[in-house]
Amino acid sequence: MSDATVNRPGAVIFGARNLGRAIIDALVADGWGVTGVARSDDTLQGVADAGATPLRGDITDPASVAESLRAGAEAHGRVDLAVNAASAYGGTRSGPFGGGPIADAAADAFDAWGVAPARSAFSFLSAAGRFALDQGGPATLVQATGGSARRAMPGRGLWAAGAFGVRAITSAAAQELREHGVHVALLIIDAGIEPLSGLREGQDRDSSADPRQIADAVRFLATQGARAATHELQVTPLAERWVP
Repeated sequence: MSDATVNRPGAVIFGARNLGRAIIDALVADGWGVTGVARSDDTLQGVADAGATPLRGDITDPASVAESLRAGAEAHGRVDLAVNAASAYGGTRSGPFGGGPIADAAADAFDAWGVAPARSAFSFLSAAGRFALDQGGPATLVQATGGSARRAMPGRGLWAAGAFGVRAITSAAAQELREHGVHVALLIIDAGIEPLSGLREGQDRDSSADPRQIADAVRFLATQGARAATHELQVTPLAERWVP
């Protein structure tokens, strides 16, 4: 490991297909040493193409998260930033988007929309929190979620249950770790995210969040000083409906 590698900040990004890839691109451009964690060969190739270190891992497994962080520290000196931008939903996600009406929803839909996101956040924050404490020194942990972390909507109650769980776990971790110099932040993206490959059919560009601009928000969180820490940040396109 060269002196230049040791002296530059290090990051581990979980989930590197779209939002995670945009974050990786932004950090690499800023001179960070970045490890991108994903499961598919195509996504890992994209991580390598972006100039980051590709690593296969599973965000739902705390042991895999911990091993990924250790590998990131070995590759880049330490981990100053860890981000969970991985897709949080498990199972087949069959049926209506968001789980559908409560009275009609099946148990496996609740597991996919309600349990899986909270499990993913727990896996990330428990392993990353322990890693940051053992590593010592300041670090930032960013957990991404959607607008359902703020409100429930008809037909999407199962999704909201999972997102509310993500918000609660992240809030608790932020309170537990801040006195140790570990900055935990929830990034709420209150809109659909435009794919880096281009808009999907029927997707409104102005109402879709730009993953590159969301990456700017992550950089903002990662570079805050200890005297002005943001623990919850919401981004909403101006063309999208905003609910205070």
